[in-house]
Amino acid sequence: MYRVLFVCMSNICRSPTAEAVFRSLLLREKLDKQIEVDSAATHGYHVGEEPDTRARQAALQRGYDLSQIRARKIRRHDMSRNDLIVGMDVSDVDYLSRMRTPGDLSQLELFMDYSCNFMERDVPDPYYALGFDFDLVLDMIEDSAEGLLMHLKRNVPLLAHEEEHGSTSESTGNNRNLQSTKAASGTEKKQKKRKFTTNGIKDDAGR
Repeated sequence: MYRVLFVCMSNICRSPTAEAVFRSLLLREKLDKQIEVDSAATHGYHVGEEPDTRARQAALQRGYDLSQIRARKIRRHDMSRNDLIVGMDVSDVDYLSRMRTPGDLSQLELFMDYSCNFMERDVPDPYYALGFDFDLVLDMIEDSAEGLLMHLKRNVPLLAHEEEHGSTSESTGNNRNLQSTKAASGTEKKQKKRKFTTNGIKDDAGR
């Protein structure tokens, strides 16, 4: 079993949405028995609460159900239990990096490094609605989730084997040396990327 954990500040907007979107992709690809997905917060502001109502509504309009997710704070053992921990923004990754000890084997990555269509490094926090629309944030999460799954299917031995042979066998071990796909590398990144503003999305030329 390969384990992925999505992390944001409070676990009520971005990371639970990423959890639900990624779980939907796993079901679509019949990989829900091979990959386990969860989400957590760096801070305990909303522990035990449901995701933000606006996040739940935006997700539900696209067929994602966040109703069973409850906010929790990341725990010490998460750093070794999960194979891949994905921060929704740079500050989350910085926080997680400070939690690490020499014995922790989890790979830490920035979610937007897997995006194919956006230039931003962070998934912006829409909680305070400072021009960041929940639907736009969901667009970014869907895009990066597809890129992440594509990367895992190509680079995690268990999944790469299944992709090649159509097997659904269990793994005998976890991949602990996953190399991330960065925004500037490989054919997984499209030549044309979009950059969002508080008024919408524009291309590199500012159109």
